[in-house]
Amino acid sequence: MLAAWIGLAIFIVAALLLDLRGHGGRPMRPKQALFWSIAWTVIGVAFAGVLLVIEDGTAASEYLAGFMIEKSLSLDNLFVFAILFSFFQVPDNQRLKVLIFGIAGAIVLRTIFILVGAAALDAFHATTYVLGALLLATAIRIAKSGGEEMDPDRTLIMRWMRRLLPLSREYDGDKLFTVENGKRLATPLFAALALVAAFDVMFAIDSIPAIFAITRDTYVVFAANAFSLLGMVSLYFLLDGLLDRFRYLHYGLAVILGFVAIKLLAVDTSFHPSTGLSMAVIVVSLAGAALFSVIAEKREARLAAERAAAGHGPTPPAAPAEPAEKDETPAPRA
Repeated sequence: MLAAWIGLAIFIVAALLLDLRGHGGRPMRPKQALFWSIAWTVIGVAFAGVLLVIEDGTAASEYLAGFMIEKSLSLDNLFVFAILFSFFQVPDNQRLKVLIFGIAGAIVLRTIFILVGAAALDAFHATTYVLGALLLATAIRIAKSGGEEMDPDRTLIMRWMRRLLPLSREYDGDKLFTVENGKRLATPLFAALALVAAFDVMFAIDSIPAIFAITRDTYVVFAANAFSLLGMVSLYFLLDGLLDRFRYLHYGLAVILGFVAIKLLAVDTSFHPSTGLSMAVIVVSLAGAALFSVIAEKREARLAAERAAAGHGPTPPAAPAEPAEKDETPAPRA
């Protein structure tokens, strides 16, 4: 099994380097982003075949369910990335680097979370109920949030960073640190990179317990997380500018988290939904959220067109100005 861990780690590093070097550090064009989004999804799904060979069919099916959960929950990360890039005004030619290094850091930190979480679940059965309650509270919070945008400047992470690390207001190329007036300062690029990784770890607090409801196999959990994160770079560039159209995505994610929370809380009962049911809940929740988002957008566009037509009818031509009356008073003589 050690060889499987080493092989997967080498593949992940190679994939991140391919994303970083393969595009010359430039943002992906739409066709590129579409190609790589499909490619990473196919590769992620195909890894189930590897698990079928090195483990068994149970591990493969659990991986697929976990991969779908992690992939769907990672969509929420894209909204945060878009907000962070806008807040820090990250130049277009630096966004790819921030995404890749942020994701690389997140994979390392998630690995620690996974190992600690697995050890806690093995040692303390009550941890299952704690994770279930955490997921249920998260699901309720997401559903009640209304998809409202986050202000990075008001986050605890940003306030903590400003206290411990002086930040420059200006970029210095692709440097993470710069020197101004003899002082060493972190650039906005460093702050953006740190927050991308930090927020992804915060999302991991939701997603990792969710996949532990599917399987306790740490290798499967790690693989599902890693492959879902590898596709986020291309997915970001594919959906950039379209994220605001998925207005009901948070409801779909809340349903998924709520379902997984119930699975964890009901671990000692007779309620044990199959992996197939879990995948069905994920697909239906995301498809429903996307469908209602499209319907709402079309309805608003139709209403806006009707209002425009009602309020901007043909304008009557302006009446011609009456000629000024001729002054018939004789001019005074000199």
